[in-house]
Amino acid sequence: MTAHPKSPQTGKTEVVPRHMTKFMQTINIETYNGVMTITLNRPDQLNAFTRTMMQEMVAALDEADADDDVRVIIVTGNGRAFCAGADLDDPDAFATAKPEPASTDPAVWSDPAIRDSGGILALRLFNCLKPVIAAVNGASVGIGTTMQLPMDIRIASTDAKFGFVFARRGIIPEAASTWFLPRLVGMSKALEWCCSGRVFDAEEALEGGLVRSIHAPEDLLPEAHRIAREIAEIALEIALEIEIAPERRRQKKSSQSKKLLLTRVVRVCVQRVSRRLSWNEPIQSVGSRKSCKHF
Repeated sequence: MTAHPKSPQTGKTEVVPRHMTKFMQTINIETYNGVMTITLNRPDQLNAFTRTMMQEMVAALDEADADDDVRVIIVTGNGRAFCAGADLDDPDAFATAKPEPASTDPAVWSDPAIRDSGGILALRLFNCLKPVIAAVNGASVGIGTTMQLPMDIRIASTDAKFGFVFARRGIIPEAASTWFLPRLVGMSKALEWCCSGRVFDAEEALEGGLVRSIHAPEDLLPEAHRIAREIAEIALEIALEIEIAPERRRQKKSSQSKKLLLTRVVRVCVQRVSRRLSWNEPIQSVGSRKSCKHF
């Protein structure tokens, strides 16, 4: 969106909506009226997660953070699934490096290439400067479910399914999910879902506190956009107030940093409450959210 000084008719600051659509290999990105919608777009593969999808999602988040006109992000899936987990046909879906498991060389295990793709995406979502809404339209298992945990608001369709199925595959949960999940739903529920590895429906996800609300399939995205617009409009009012205030005009260069500072402070405070973090846990800095290195 572009802010103009004043409308000759109303005398108020006007905002011109900007509509952009970008089609990438595994995702689509639509930006309109301050809201970026990222749609996972491999419907024939149930939006299965690949290394390319991770890279494109990280790039989209980078783009959103760098664009002050983007104030909220929605993530959803195309077709009948949100994301059916990692694409096992992609040899690099989990990590690009294939270290020798018996290696004792510290350099081997400190290589960034061995980090799991889900973990890279989860930490990027956690460090995103803009609120992220998950609109879970269908089945989500594995990384399809764990990628939602660092997002700020999760809403689900009545068709949605969730599953932390790692125990049934003989692997440990990835994408920092053992750090995020207990903070969202409590230790007991997190252990139940992870140890059983079973798939559960949207009603159980709502009851357990994983999602905020459940909606009919045709109402899911409208509700996500309603929430996003509510957040975006408040953010816009604050940003414009800071931008056009007379005392700010003389400090034009610093106004952008003040807007970002306000956004970061609000997000940290909200996360302390919504994610049940202790106020005693340190923050590296206001500009770099809570450190989370466990995945």
